[in-house]
Amino acid sequence: MSERWDFVRLDGEKATLVVALEKGGAADLVYLGARLPGREDLSALAAAQGRGRHESQPDAPPVPGLLPEPKAGWMGSPAVALTAIEDGAPIALATDFRVTSWEAEETRLAIRSADPRLGLECVQTWTLSAGDVVRARTALSSTHQRPFWVDRLSALALPVPPRFTHVTTFSGRWAHEIQQTRRALGAEGLAQGSAHGKPGFGGNWLILDGPDTGEALSAHLAWSGDFDTRIECDRPGNSDGRAILQMAPRLTPGEIALAPGDTYETPEAVFTIAPDRKVLAHNWHRHVRAERLATGSPGAPRKVHVNSWDALGVNLSEPALIALAEAAAEVGAERFVLDDGWFAGRRSTATSLGDWFVSRDVFPNGLTPLIDQVHALGMDFGLWVEPEMVSPESDLYRAHPDWCLHSESDERPTMRGQLVLDLARPEVREAVFAQLDALLNEHAIAYLKWDHNRDLFPVGHRHAQTMGSYALIDRVRAAHPEVDIEGCAEGGGRIDYALLERCHRVWPSDNNDAAERVRIMQAWSQFLPLEVLGNHVGPSPNPITGRTLDMDFRAKVALFGHMGIEADPRAMSEAERKTLAAHIALYKDWRALLHSGDLWRLDHPDPHIFAQMVVGGPRALAIAAQTQFSPQFDAAPLRLAGLDPSASYRVTLPAPWPARASLYLDQPERWREGLTLSGEALMRQGLALPLTHPETTWLIALERCEP
Repeated sequence: MSERWDFVRLDGEKATLVVALEKGGAADLVYLGARLPGREDLSALAAAQGRGRHESQPDAPPVPGLLPEPKAGWMGSPAVALTAIEDGAPIALATDFRVTSWEAEETRLAIRSADPRLGLECVQTWTLSAGDVVRARTALSSTHQRPFWVDRLSALALPVPPRFTHVTTFSGRWAHEIQQTRRALGAEGLAQGSAHGKPGFGGNWLILDGPDTGEALSAHLAWSGDFDTRIECDRPGNSDGRAILQMAPRLTPGEIALAPGDTYETPEAVFTIAPDRKVLAHNWHRHVRAERLATGSPGAPRKVHVNSWDALGVNLSEPALIALAEAAAEVGAERFVLDDGWFAGRRSTATSLGDWFVSRDVFPNGLTPLIDQVHALGMDFGLWVEPEMVSPESDLYRAHPDWCLHSESDERPTMRGQLVLDLARPEVREAVFAQLDALLNEHAIAYLKWDHNRDLFPVGHRHAQTMGSYALIDRVRAAHPEVDIEGCAEGGGRIDYALLERCHRVWPSDNNDAAERVRIMQAWSQFLPLEVLGNHVGPSPNPITGRTLDMDFRAKVALFGHMGIEADPRAMSEAERKTLAAHIALYKDWRALLHSGDLWRLDHPDPHIFAQMVVGGPRALAIAAQTQFSPQFDAAPLRLAGLDPSASYRVTLPAPWPARASLYLDQPERWREGLTLSGEALMRQGLALPLTHPETTWLIALERCEP
């Protein structure tokens, strides 16, 4: 880099980011990694990364930098893609942005670039926030006399440091969310996105790492609609070894018009860097806790839910619900959630979405008697809704058939027997809000399970639909800030940081089979803290997998998250209810730690053992769950993490113990009394626990000993 470049440095708690800027030129990333010494010579740092031109490059090699454009030989996607109409035909515009100025603060950098020929200004803002997470967004403004269509605007364009050679992406399906795939990042790069109107069952996170150091770089687009993520090499097929990560909302052609004086701003992209994946999770969790969770009382305990769906479905009656509530209260539930079937003519899942008034057939005296009984049992009351959808068989649809998303052909293709309300239209949002507002004003409702069970089709404005859904949720929250909201979309089909700003928690999966849930929870908790992840005890046999699981296994798995019950306590044996109640009591004792401490994934050579632990202050709690039959009778010891190596800890195994596995526990009386071990021994050698048989789960409790 020449002497014309200036350098800006942003420092987090443990990370440093250095950007080079050339007025009249470009902006580029010089450094992204562990925090540098304050005396670091940034010019020398840039010079040490410089490259001379090689034979197969333009005479002036392109610097795609933070705003890639094709003007100087960049062959990948431009960060800004625009279309104009000339002579009645669309034409793609070639931009020529040059840096005009920048504003730099201790943890914030705003870069202004302009294309005078097109009358455009682009402002890219990067803010280093809690957890060493960078919040990035881009705003594009026009002063040109003619309008443009914005085809693409990247919230983030990040040059990938060459030491990150592998990428992990996430995909999934209903009931089998967030499956990860890791592969080498080759010259073909990466193209990933969604086209369903929501991020999908894999979310929109990715992780970059290398084979040597374990260092990890992760990024996410905080957007609840379709996304477009790309990693592209600078010269596909003839790579110079430089790659750019871009994250953008996926825009429908012609949807975003930029008229003179208009500005379009992207949603936020966020990224963070850490020495390994375990610390990477800490970064994301601290960011969520400090800057994303906007609902609920800070520090308020996450109440144990019981949900009526698996117990009763839509076959509801007031006596049956009261009986279910009484059984739930007996095992320790603190919130009773009335799921689907309570409204209008909803006697099946094919009708009545959009008619959000209480069914007088089911509740002749309204919901108040049930709510009063729930309160008398010491629980608060929650309700299921799906406000973004409408059934063809509903009063709302009959009155306003044009309020759903539909094509010019006026066809109405359904999914799950339902249609999508056009929330881009203010009158539609107003009508839905009026119903929800009346419901919440008339009843003591503490919680809404806000579901979203359908893809968005046919639609020509998915961006506007997402913004409309935000506007509706925001208005409900503003009118009823005391009401907690859970985000659900066929399980984990719409989970992202923008939705989390509006919700108290999310529903990771409809699959409550504990043997499946341990993997799903471990994957989501790479990016989300346990307190926002609903984790319920499901029925046995499980209605999705058909698997029969012991209550001890189901209850221990559900404890690591926001615990609840998605089963009917009345149908359980007395022994099962006793076991469930014991684990709910354990959850109440440990939830303050589980929902505030640092979560550590515990590595084990057996790939079917899923283990985590949470450390906070003098206490720690770990879980180890075996889902298959171990190839070795004596499983390798479980090594713990996150402890002070020089401190001593009293280690116990909280009861109840798994019945079969406890037969193989050596000196059980000593485990009951507690073993005192150093943090060094616990982390290096670990604990030899019986983890041979499938469906075996142990809890490990640690209390730091006073010196």
